[in-house]
Amino acid sequence: MGKQDQTLQNTLHYFENARQHLALPRGVIAALQNPYREVEVSFPIVMDDNSIKIFHGYRVQHNNARGPFKGGLRFHPEVSMEKTMALAMLMTFKCSVADIPFGGAKGGITCDPKKLSISELKKITKRFTYEIAPIIGPDTDIPAPDVGTDSQVMSWIVDAYSMGGRKNEYAVVTGKPLDLYGSFVRDVATGLGCYFVIQETLEYLGSPKIFTKHSKVIVQGCGNAAIPIMKLLKKDEAKIIAVSDSQGGIFSQEGINIDSVLKTKKTAGSVTKCETGEIISNQQLLELPCDILVLAAMENQITKENADKIQAKIIFEPANAPVTPEADEILKKRGIIVVPDILASAGGVIVSYFEWVQNRQRDRWPEEKVKKRLKKQITTSCKEVLKIADDKKVDLRTAAYILGIGKVAKVMESRDIWP
Repeated sequence: MGKQDQTLQNTLHYFENARQHLALPRGVIAALQNPYREVEVSFPIVMDDNSIKIFHGYRVQHNNARGPFKGGLRFHPEVSMEKTMALAMLMTFKCSVADIPFGGAKGGITCDPKKLSISELKKITKRFTYEIAPIIGPDTDIPAPDVGTDSQVMSWIVDAYSMGGRKNEYAVVTGKPLDLYGSFVRDVATGLGCYFVIQETLEYLGSPKIFTKHSKVIVQGCGNAAIPIMKLLKKDEAKIIAVSDSQGGIFSQEGINIDSVLKTKKTAGSVTKCETGEIISNQQLLELPCDILVLAAMENQITKENADKIQAKIIFEPANAPVTPEADEILKKRGIIVVPDILASAGGVIVSYFEWVQNRQRDRWPEEKVKKRLKKQITTSCKEVLKIADDKKVDLRTAAYILGIGKVAKVMESRDIWP
């Protein structure tokens, strides 16, 4: 499998923990521990100053037993083959937990989109699409936005792929703008899905009134996943006492003004530019006392170095792999509940599936229908995970992996090995 970075090691660790609770043939275990295909491309781009720069891109297709490969495209300086492999594996189990007919994939380009012009970003996107076009498609592999990409990037992919095939193919990606046959709710789907998981989990745990004005919430991250969560919690009268982005965070024990923070983020580029509240680091933010901690940023945020300092009662992971296995064990021993990424962040891929279905049917669902179906699907998955945790006396992460691995393995055994 090549060199393993921390995220890949962590994913394999969680896989191993869960598969011990399942009677799986060795062949199935080996297949799920290894991706089906790894593609790495290098290509030149003429930059705005007429210099030529080489960019490196990746697409890893992990497993397609349950359906076409599905997973985001990440444009970030830390994109690598090993990290992409880990995230592709996570996508397989996330789609399975969400009970949608997709397998798992992930891709990306090693770059910093913040340092690229629109022209350069468009060139990079279209050239990368050309390079991976033979292995993607509506029935093969359907990319979507991730860190550093958005609906505009997806629009460029649609154009490049469609021009190459000489016909419009909107279902090649999801996360498109509405006027390019995207779906309602897709831009807020990860956050909205996590909010439904939060509601279901707290109700199951027997919390009193969910999100009373006395609940203290901390959100790490200020992107597409974090913003809907904060807005919805605000409506529930939760007190959001801290929020952060990549440059740091802002804290107020009395609660921060979310509307003001988001306005500052949009106009000044960072929540740390807010004139009210105390400026803190991301590390300080994680260690503040709170009822609920929402991890909506990047991988490996809570580690063995800071896990014993976490003072949250329950943690939700709309980000991918934000807690390491060592930290997971420490949190478990301290009685801190962690609701894992492959459940808490599944809202995005569920609505991506809805978008794909609409494109294939040449249809458009109204916004309320999408929200209703998202809530039904993700709360059903949440109930399944909670039941497994109770029945098998395991933590929620292990329960989610048991559910995800079990569904994929069952399909693989039914289909058997070809030829």
